[in-house]
Amino acid sequence: MKKIHIIGLGLLGGSFGLAARRKFPELKITGSDISEQNQKDALTIGIITEVKETPDQDTDIVILATPADTLGDLLLKTLDQIGQETLVIDLGSTKSKLCLQVSSHPKRAHFLACHPIAGTEYSGPKAAFADLLDRKVMILCELEKTDLHLKEKAFNLFDALNLKLRFMDPEEHDRHLAFVSHLSHISSFMLGKTVLQKMADDKNIFDMAGSGFASTVRLAKSSPAMWTPILTENKDNILAALDGFIANLSEIRAKVAENDSAAIHSDLTEINKIRDILDLGK
Repeated sequence: MKKIHIIGLGLLGGSFGLAARRKFPELKITGSDISEQNQKDALTIGIITEVKETPDQDTDIVILATPADTLGDLLLKTLDQIGQETLVIDLGSTKSKLCLQVSSHPKRAHFLACHPIAGTEYSGPKAAFADLLDRKVMILCELEKTDLHLKEKAFNLFDALNLKLRFMDPEEHDRHLAFVSHLSHISSFMLGKTVLQKMADDKNIFDMAGSGFASTVRLAKSSPAMWTPILTENKDNILAALDGFIANLSEIRAKVAENDSAAIHSDLTEINKIRDILDLGK
């Protein structure tokens, strides 16, 4: 592997660049970002070796790491530009709409739909670090539609970056992510909003905020530019997740209002079983 091109030089795109250069010191990485400052930072940090709007014809892999609602048009445009030996991958959090959009493109076999389950609440190239992807899960969708020779390039890169591969269809991916990722961020944002509203009446409320609050609301520091498109792109699945969450909130509210300690304790005990599930996933 000699050349990679990254479009979107934020946390994920930047971390891919840093990790790839660490494993392949001679690798040439070009890239671009809508933000000129991000481009400058990416050069300074060493994420890319050159700012370039379009990939060279002999580029091995193009990585698309822009907001979810921009990926469809960007993917089609990129496929029109690439050479015959170039693979395009995306790092988006939603897959169904994107895979449908690219399904009839003449170079569909040059695309591999990817989603690394990795990130932090911070954004931009300065937040990127090479170990972000280490031992993380990379979900691949519609693998059978990607050219065998080209996807070997992706497998070689993913193996070098120590990623664990999982395979899902796009609809299953979006449905599951709505519950275990997208809903988590919405909950964190809304908890932050609720406490900010309370702060308008009580300026001292944050004096009482402990580690539990900090860990629960951490995701509310995530980039609105990234998360707004995710919520609209995965609308139907997120609405289903929200319906279930709101019903559970209403149920626990009713039990608190009724001072039903036995029912509350029973619910919390049952929910504690998630400990075992999470421990198994480690």
